[in-house]
Amino acid sequence: MDYQTLQTIWFVLIWVLFTGFFLLEGYDYGVGVLLPFVGKNDAERRMVINAIGPFWDGNEVWLLTAGGAMFAAFPNWYATLFSGFYLALFLILLALIFRGVAFEFRSKDDHPRWRALWDAGIFIGSAVPALLWGVAVANILRGVAIDGKMNYVGSFFDLLNPYALLGGVLTLVVFTLHGGLFLELKTDGEVRQRVQRYSRLLWLPVTVIALAFVAFSAAQTDMFNRLNVLTVLGLLAAVAGLLFTGAMIFSQRYGRAFIGTAVTLVGTVMLVFWTLFPRVMPSTLGANFDLTIYNASSSQYTLGVMTVIALTLVPVVLLYQAWTYHVFRKRLTTQAHLEY
Repeated sequence: MDYQTLQTIWFVLIWVLFTGFFLLEGYDYGVGVLLPFVGKNDAERRMVINAIGPFWDGNEVWLLTAGGAMFAAFPNWYATLFSGFYLALFLILLALIFRGVAFEFRSKDDHPRWRALWDAGIFIGSAVPALLWGVAVANILRGVAIDGKMNYVGSFFDLLNPYALLGGVLTLVVFTLHGGLFLELKTDGEVRQRVQRYSRLLWLPVTVIALAFVAFSAAQTDMFNRLNVLTVLGLLAAVAGLLFTGAMIFSQRYGRAFIGTAVTLVGTVMLVFWTLFPRVMPSTLGANFDLTIYNASSSQYTLGVMTVIALTLVPVVLLYQAWTYHVFRKRLTTQAHLEY
């Protein structure tokens, strides 16, 4: 394959990896955020944690793979992103470490204060990344200060602009709703009833914030100047999925509502990536400083070898993860909760 085809293929693969990450880790974060609200005693909180117990660490692999693919396929994109967004990404990393330790340490002692500490760790470790990923994506969509040497020359506080913060709030509430609908499918009893109430309460704020973000995007980005088939499909999928979610929630068809939030997340990631294409990080200092798949990529040989490896191994990973979801598909109850 020619060089430009390989560069496009790897842009598409990274898009797919981030879609999988936001789709799967999204409900994962949402369950963690809801933990203190829907679990009123230790048995209920254990059941909530067990709902994502077999999946949470596997879901994070999508992020690791996406980061590794970005490093190998587009090293200049990786370098600019991770140096410019260093503090924000470091906070995400700390939160994820705290979260992972909390899952493993919570059951090591029965003392209520011990378990309360790690429950707080799961909540914080879920809420912080859910917020900061939205801030990061919104900043990339808006553009950041990148100079001719592909260096980010802004400050950390430049990233905390109103548009990016609204994007962070949006991902936080969308992930929470997505996680609530996942819990509705995996739990029973009073926990399930509480999750249903929170899902009904969350849908309207999610919709309002999403509409506000789209309107703000018209002023802060060039999204609506770069419409094409894929961006229009992404936007329509995101809107239709959100409306479908509301209709299904209020008709008490929560399984279909979960499909609706999944479609919304898939459509949103499609909209973001194909609004950027062929850019990967627009520069606010001038279009000639934009990072694109052409000036940020590895060599043709590197991309060719990576393509062969990816096409060989990725289907195996997908089959394995699908098998995991099949094995742990049953609904949990407080009467039969198990420590994983």
